[in-house]
Amino acid sequence: MAAPTTPQDLALPEPAPSSGGASQTFKDLFSGAAGGIAQVLIGQPFDIVKVRLQTSTLYPSALAAATSIYTTEGPLAFYKGTLTPLLGIGACVSIQFGAFHYARRHLESSLPFSQSQLSYSQYYSAGAFAGVANSVLSGPIEHVRIRLQTQPHGPARLYSGPLAASDSSSARGGVTHGLYRGQAVTLIREAQAYGLWFLSFEWLMNSDAKRNRVDRKEIPSWKVALYGGLAGEALWLGSYPFDVVKSKMQTDGFGQGQQRYRNMRHCFAQVWRQEGMRGFWKGLGPTLLRAMPVSAGTFAVVEMTMRAIN
Repeated sequence: MAAPTTPQDLALPEPAPSSGGASQTFKDLFSGAAGGIAQVLIGQPFDIVKVRLQTSTLYPSALAAATSIYTTEGPLAFYKGTLTPLLGIGACVSIQFGAFHYARRHLESSLPFSQSQLSYSQYYSAGAFAGVANSVLSGPIEHVRIRLQTQPHGPARLYSGPLAASDSSSARGGVTHGLYRGQAVTLIREAQAYGLWFLSFEWLMNSDAKRNRVDRKEIPSWKVALYGGLAGEALWLGSYPFDVVKSKMQTDGFGQGQQRYRNMRHCFAQVWRQEGMRGFWKGLGPTLLRAMPVSAGTFAVVEMTMRAIN
């Protein structure tokens, strides 16, 4: 009986060398920023539908939410709050890839002689590290974006733009309980999500290279996009309940209302009591629909940029 395949059996060159210092880190950050811009432009319309479903009971389905947004607020409403993520998500994805490759190179430098490549648990750890590093920026950026996406339309509008929403959140609860509200669950979500994201992509790329006996850089761009899209599905399936709680906490106490959730644990308990298990998966449909093209575009742009500049 043949021995089981291990990650070491799939050894192949990574897209970036294991050393390179500041120069390689800059390339990782630059490639991530390019992927982040692509991510926002592709995914923003899907994201606003997801957030409306997560935070409101007015819409019975994703189609109903999208139709309502288009009818009452116009087509440009699907890009509400885009300025913040366009600037911020570019920085976030830059940090994600920069931190992931930094952690990967660090882990590779300490491998024993008997191990030629990182194990998949180590890929997950490097991805989780990237998520934690990213959460410092993603928490407040997503908070502002969610408030802009869910605020009333027309004369009842609460915020004139990202700065007004940021100032309002900070004034109401300070940095810790205002702009960074929901940061604990954001950190957990980011670690789990990006651990799975990078793990899934690396496994798919390594398996393809091993199966077809090609170097990683020879894998065609359409396959890179496909594997990136599948990694995006894994990201959300493995972290979605945390995202729901994060969205609820960040829209809690909207306007002058009283906050319903004391902390992350209380929010989890309230969702379970009021909506049951289904409450933790509201909006998953449009999220998975969005994840495929968004994650595909992100990985394809990052990988092609890395190949071009290395």
